[in-house]
Amino acid sequence: MDWIPKTRLGQMVRSGEVTTMSGALATKLPLREAEIVDILLPDLKDEVIDLNMVQRMTDSGRRVRFAVTCVVGNGDGFVGVGRAKGKEVGPTIRKAIDNAKINIIEIKRGCGSWECGCAQPHSLPFEVRGDCGSVSVTLKPAPRGISLAVGDVAKSLLTLAGVRDSWGFARGSTQTKVNYALATFEALKETTRIRVTDAQRNRLNIVSGSIGLTVAETDVNRMEE
Repeated sequence: MDWIPKTRLGQMVRSGEVTTMSGALATKLPLREAEIVDILLPDLKDEVIDLNMVQRMTDSGRRVRFAVTCVVGNGDGFVGVGRAKGKEVGPTIRKAIDNAKINIIEIKRGCGSWECGCAQPHSLPFEVRGDCGSVSVTLKPAPRGISLAVGDVAKSLLTLAGVRDSWGFARGSTQTKVNYALATFEALKETTRIRVTDAQRNRLNIVSGSIGLTVAETDVNRMEE
């Protein structure tokens, strides 16, 4: 990869001093280069949540710009949301994806539902809430097999974040996909802010970031158990 890092974190990744995304976020150094995420999370997936065309009349004529909101994630504990505006669709989408990579976070997962108790990190460890504009999103742990009982926008974020089962409640103007996505992202951010004790971590099997198994491998292990 022909990439010359411009930040200290990028230099640490390029030299091999930092080899995981968890390690990069643990340094507390600002993440300002999308190439860092490309190297540390090569299996990252992306999805366009919202694409709007904005027209404005000026003295020189009508000007058209595009506003794009994208979400990225590896399906195993890392997710990010980014927005961008531009004159052309393709470059704007790529810019939004790069912004989402820069905003990537490491979430906590666990088995926080009292109805389950399977001790597998398939859901959220506790209830979290996020707000953006008029939209308020509450995510709750769900037992295994419920799947994602949330709206389509929230489902995209939770799927790319690696959450397999969850209850979801949303209030406000959820037709505004941007606010809905950002509110869901803020709720997932709460999992990183809430501190847990060792007893809670062991009881709810709380894990941060990647657990090293794909969805298919996890389902196979569950069947064997």
